[in-house]
Amino acid sequence: MSRKLTVVYDACVLYSNHLRDVLMQLATTGLFRAKWTEQIHDEWTRNLLANRPDIDSNKLRILRQVMNLAVPDCLVTEFDAVVPALNLPDPNDRHVLAAAIIAKADRIITVNLKDFPADTLSSYGIEAQHPDSFIAELINLEPWRVRAAMQTIQKRFKNPPMSFDGYMEVLMQQGLTTSVSTLRQLQGEGN
Repeated sequence: MSRKLTVVYDACVLYSNHLRDVLMQLATTGLFRAKWTEQIHDEWTRNLLANRPDIDSNKLRILRQVMNLAVPDCLVTEFDAVVPALNLPDPNDRHVLAAAIIAKADRIITVNLKDFPADTLSSYGIEAQHPDSFIAELINLEPWRVRAAMQTIQKRFKNPPMSFDGYMEVLMQQGLTTSVSTLRQLQGEGN
């Protein structure tokens, strides 16, 4: 039996409510193991609060707790000692790679691919992957399971309700073009 795919979510993929929602819902499917750190939480919540002062910081604190509870064994700890030995274009990203190393992750899911050069990551057996290609890969592996996860999210929209097609438009705006194209094909097959 092979080891389950393990990924570390970079802060940039947790910043957007819609992308975070997709990645969190998928993390609960059992298709892979999702990981992050309190430092990654600090980064995305700090940036979100800086750009959206209307958001209640207590609600974000609760959201962090809910995320941590929703995905068993998600928090990576004791990675600080690895950080100084790492070299990345942005030194502020070293903690993400350190967490991935300690978690024995296969991938770092990030929109900032240039910040995680393949030649650096490959020496640790890790690759950086855009969330669109990651989700598209999951769709190819378990299409109906991923579709069900997306429908679960879409059905949460109550006021106002959102159609599946409307939700796909939201995900397009998140840069998930390949994933949306494949999901739309599945939706057509499911009718």
